[in-house]
Amino acid sequence: MKSLIEPHGGNLVNRICEGQVRDYLMAQLPYMEKITINDREISDLEMISIGAFSPLEGFIGKDDYLSILQNNRLKNGCPWTIPIVLGVDKDDDKRLKLDKEIALCDRDGNVLGVLYLEEKYTCDKEKEAEIVYKTKDTDHPGVKALFDRGDLLLAGKVAMLNRPDHGELSGLLLDPHETRLLFYYKGWRSVVAFQTRNPIHRAHEYIQKCALEIVDGLLVHPLIGVTKDDDIPASVRIDCYNALLSKYYPKDRTVLSVFPAAMRYAGPKEAILHAIARKNYGCTHFIVGRDHAGVGNYYGTYDAQKIFDEFEPEEIGITPLKFEHSFYCKECGGMGTPKTCPHDKESHVFLSGTKVREMLANGEVPPVEFTRREVAEILIKWRRES
Repeated sequence: MKSLIEPHGGNLVNRICEGQVRDYLMAQLPYMEKITINDREISDLEMISIGAFSPLEGFIGKDDYLSILQNNRLKNGCPWTIPIVLGVDKDDDKRLKLDKEIALCDRDGNVLGVLYLEEKYTCDKEKEAEIVYKTKDTDHPGVKALFDRGDLLLAGKVAMLNRPDHGELSGLLLDPHETRLLFYYKGWRSVVAFQTRNPIHRAHEYIQKCALEIVDGLLVHPLIGVTKDDDIPASVRIDCYNALLSKYYPKDRTVLSVFPAAMRYAGPKEAILHAIARKNYGCTHFIVGRDHAGVGNYYGTYDAQKIFDEFEPEEIGITPLKFEHSFYCKECGGMGTPKTCPHDKESHVFLSGTKVREMLANGEVPPVEFTRREVAEILIKWRRES
């Protein structure tokens, strides 16, 4: 039987500590320096530890950091587009010693993991913002998070001792080694992943089903890490996904699992990161739609698709499926894109996010050409109760 796609870099990383190793590190915690990490860094710690960010085994050092900014690659040449770093205040420099373990805690003081401190360095935040986000504007949520980050960066391998609590979503949390095993036993050798931080509307459904025509299975993989304050909560989105998948998708060819990453809104750079992560989950194809991982007007409509052309296909490994903006055409009597529909925009049903939010707030159901009624009802209920 044909094997699954290789993880990025060749090996699936596992930095989750269990058994006697975990017991030993837990016993050493009273003797370690401690730092508090924010929600984005907690997501990164988890993504590294479960292997979703393979080949990373920890927060990156300066050589990798500079190579990513200059070449979109780690120093060993492996494609990588966004620095995964851990920042602290410069005042912490003296107490955090090299070649020592440091306990990583959440804001409530709960220990999540340990960093073996191999390196400390500083960086040019403005340069990083320009290269990664294409802007220094702090209205951009990713740029704001970057400038809020501590100025001293800590590098080294990590070990996760206690995973973050994902509450009611924990039952949908499948790690890369689990999705790979699931795909293997399902007999899926080609799997397309769909990244989302929004409810699935008819346009999304259309491109997912187009993709499903050419692969064995579909992984609907909603992001549940840190997002913007005005994004729809993960639990509400999951209710929407369940309503759709239970009625409109083939059950034997779809899997719903949550993706514990934080959003950076880095547009094209983040599209590559999202694709690489899904490769680590065992996917062979990745849907890249209009303005993937974008925010505001910082990126061109299809910049997230064009960046894949900067790499050789075998370097990224996972195949991007590039879809144009889809819509319902009243003349065609069905879904289409500019590639398939010859009619003018006046025939297309398209609602802006602002318009949809207004309709939901007023208890109005958007047209069925835009969203399934089951999804609209869930969103209306949430709007009324929020």
